[in-house]
Amino acid sequence: MKFKAAGVILSLLILLIIASCVGNESIEFKRYYSIGATVYQFHCQNCHGIKGEGLSALIPPLTDSAYLRKSKLLLACYLQSGMKGPVEVNGKKYDDSMPAAGINNMKTAQVLTYITNSFGNKLGLITEEDVERDLIKCK
Repeated sequence: MKFKAAGVILSLLILLIIASCVGNESIEFKRYYSIGATVYQFHCQNCHGIKGEGLSALIPPLTDSAYLRKSKLLLACYLQSGMKGPVEVNGKKYDDSMPAAGINNMKTAQVLTYITNSFGNKLGLITEEDVERDLIKCK
């Protein structure tokens, strides 16, 4: 009887630990996402649009999960250093430049979390540590 009660208590403790970890990650995601929405409105929305639709033949949309997924490790570089040269999104070529956003690593992580989880995209949390790691690769 003691072993059964101990097993039930241990199982409940494990479930509580798992639930608290999931809860913290979910809270962190929501925090990054909501702040990222504000950063997007201020720095990106004017060119990429309210719904990430881009601007005709000039500015690519942010609605193509395949392009974002394929380029995920370069997105921080594009935001912080700008982007020049041709890019193909949804089978359409764009050949304009994007200026550097002029934002720090945390804001980069927040806006990338927003972009990569909006407009039909679902790529998960991008942390400040992810951005720092990715920026080393692009310099």
